Amino acid sequence: MGDLLHYAIVFLVVALVAAFLGFGGAAGIAMEGARLLFWIAIVLFVVTAVMGVVRRS
Repeated sequence: MGDLLHYAIVFLVVALVAAFLGFGGAAGIAMEGARLLFWIAIVLFVVTAVMGVVRRS
């Protein structure tokens, strides 16, 4: 799961640099990729946490 957050941060940095340089289309695509990876990481974290709680009981 750490890899997903790492790639989300990489996509965010790419989006910021692309926006700064004036590449709006590339920045938008990179931002959507970062957002998607971030939410996938959050969902996987919640599922893993719930499974850990269920497993202990």
